[in-house]
Amino acid sequence: MKNLSIFCGITRSIKRSMACSVAGLVHSTRHSFSTLREDPEMDQLMKFLGNLKNFEKSGVPKGAGTDSEDGFDIGRMRRLMGLLGNPQSMFKTVHIAGTKGKGSTSALLSSILRAEGYSVGCYTSPHVQTIRERITLGRWGELVSAKKLNHHFNTRREILERAVKLENGCLSHFEVFTAIAFSLFAEENTEIAVVEAGLGGARDATNVIVGPDLAISIITTVGEEHLDALGGSLESIAVAKSGIIKKGRPLVLGGPFIPSIESILRSKASSMSSPVVSACDPVNRSALRGFCEVSGIPRQLCDIVLHIEKDFDLSIKLLGVKLRMLGAHQLQNAVTATCAALCLNKQGWSLSSVSIRAGLEGAVLQGRTQVLSSEEASLLGVPGATILLDGAHTKESARALTNTLQMTFPKAKMVLVVAMANDKNHLGFARELLSVGNLDAVLSTEVDIAGAKLRLTSASSLKCAWANASREMNMEVLDLKVAGSEDESLQAAGIVESESILLAEGSLLACIRAGFKILSERTGEQPGIIVVTGSLHIVSAVLGYLDS
Repeated sequence: MKNLSIFCGITRSIKRSMACSVAGLVHSTRHSFSTLREDPEMDQLMKFLGNLKNFEKSGVPKGAGTDSEDGFDIGRMRRLMGLLGNPQSMFKTVHIAGTKGKGSTSALLSSILRAEGYSVGCYTSPHVQTIRERITLGRWGELVSAKKLNHHFNTRREILERAVKLENGCLSHFEVFTAIAFSLFAEENTEIAVVEAGLGGARDATNVIVGPDLAISIITTVGEEHLDALGGSLESIAVAKSGIIKKGRPLVLGGPFIPSIESILRSKASSMSSPVVSACDPVNRSALRGFCEVSGIPRQLCDIVLHIEKDFDLSIKLLGVKLRMLGAHQLQNAVTATCAALCLNKQGWSLSSVSIRAGLEGAVLQGRTQVLSSEEASLLGVPGATILLDGAHTKESARALTNTLQMTFPKAKMVLVVAMANDKNHLGFARELLSVGNLDAVLSTEVDIAGAKLRLTSASSLKCAWANASREMNMEVLDLKVAGSEDESLQAAGIVESESILLAEGSLLACIRAGFKILSERTGEQPGIIVVTGSLHIVSAVLGYLDS
């Protein structure tokens, strides 16, 4: 592509007609789509939670996740659990922390345990469409029903109200819902729970789990997300996440980690006399072999071959595993979950290689490289389109998404539809995805974050960030303006032959349809794909259309 100076649509005029009129490409009216579509049966619970501080809506305060005076008060969570009878002590727990990969690893390990027949509780965050997604129960991994969740809340409401009063209203939405999840796991006779930490680890509400109740801890990755909340450096983030390591309990490391970060984690484990198993051990020979389709659903063929001798003697050989969760990063998550399963085996949890394979192949997670069906694409007004939803929102997850797209759709032309929260690294995210190749357009939009507008980024600001990232990478872009008749085409605008990346903004549904129009007119018969990304909240908004 030719080198071309670009701008954020406000000051400069480019001879190549960056002020193009493209009819009907995007609507000028912006809509912020709410992700809150809860069952009316949970009105009492949602009203109660709605009166509590929700950091997913407002953003996390500086230093909140650090083990310091600025950190969250883990003591109030312990006091709350004490009032409830410490239900977290009535089952064993696998505790998972990490910057990326927590949710996927939780889904994979829970699926393995259920495949063996265990009654499993799984607690994750955030959710995509309903808060019930955060709690799955039993041998089939079903979402907790609205009726059961609301009933459980009502039977403990008096205690929860008393706890909020005793803590002077400082208990948060996440703390109370975490307590409800643990209490529900105990009531449902859960044999083992897989629990994802919310922020960091040391001061996270989930870190009320004590050593005797912990089966293993897992740290998947350490990246720069929530820097301010976790101390401002990778090292401080690693220290915060190492807070889930408990004395004498095994630690599984996902990775890969840079040496200084791995050293912090291993040093903490050593001080706690905790044996360490690394999913990145050099003797492991796991590999991505290719892709296939099973019942029309894309899968990746993987070999998972582990032989670990240090601290534990663990080995397994699984060839031709068909993962529904796509990408090299998901293979790494699968290896991490497999290491965890082998560690559980050493503790007396019977997990056969047959169950491990079945669990890995059966695991799926909404909004992670999720390809919509042709019927779903038609419901969005883009019949025949290939649409991939992915909740990537950091530069690390953008890099993983880029790698997945290059492997899975190597020749496909692409359009990105992006919405992000305002506390994310927009430039870093854009730089990673601009390297994907075969990119025709980036369409920016906006959606509510956790049901509120406090943290959303305006579509125009996002477009500006992508323009700046393109300029840094010497990429040519065209800033599309909204005007004219809906019947005007890209040919009429004179830009079909251009090699420029098209930038535009608008409402979510209009952007998806605009992306389809761009691909249809610029690529002709060549395959194309619309990638919706930047946040799990934009994924939620798309799925909300399908449910409406």
